[in-house]
Formats: sequence, C-alpha cells, structure tokens
Amino acid sequence: MASSIMLYVGSVILIVWGIAHIVMTKPVINGFAPLSKDNRRVITMEWVTEGLTLCFIGLLVLLITIFEVPQNSVSIFVYRSSALMLIIMAVLSAFTGARTPHLPYKLCPPIFTTAAILFLVATLL
Repeated sequence: MASSIMLYVGSVILIVWGIAHIVMTKPVINGFAPLSKDNRRVITMEWVTEGLTLCFIGLLVLLITIFEVPQNSVSIFVYRSSALMLIIMAVLSAFTGARTPHLPYKLCPPIFTTAAILFLVATLL
C-alpha cells in the first residue's frame, strides 16, 4: 500500500510539472527576448519536449501502478528505469537551467530527484 502511494505521488508530481512546462512555454520563451525565429522554435521545442517527457514518465508509472501489481518484475523495471531517467534529467538540469537566476529552472532538479526517490523506494518496500 505504501509503495503504491509513493508511486502515485511521484507520478502526479511529474504530470503536474510536465503540464506546467507545456502551459508556461510562451512566457518562458518571451523571457528570452529578443530571439531569432529559429532560436524561438528550438527553445519552444526543447521546453515542450521536456514537459511531454515528464508527462509520459508520470503517466507510464501511473498506468503500470493502476493496471499491474507494483511488485512484479516488469513493474519494477519500469519504475527503476523511470527513476534513472529522472536522475539523468536532474543532473542535466543542475548543470544547465538550474544555474540561472530563474526559480522554475532551480526547481527542476529537486522535483526530478524527489520523484526518482519515490519510485526507487517504492521498489524496495
């Protein structure tokens, strides 16, 4: 039961943060002005891609938790693989966006790490 709750919480955190990325794309892009049309497109693509990736990981873990037994080998593989991806994203964010003065970029590494820890601990219970 506790492991399922941890998986649900981690999933919701990622889905909400992913949706926030997508919804906030335009204000973020406008914060970089002036930009060339090509640079605007590339930053938009990267920002939306991260949001979609977070939503995908969150939904994948959520659906596996709903429709499968959290302790089976495939479920554990999905949870640990997702945690690994989140740790990689956290490290990347820590060395890039989190080094800027903007708070939302600074929040990414702890949010990714929190979800990863929840997923990993859930596989150990």
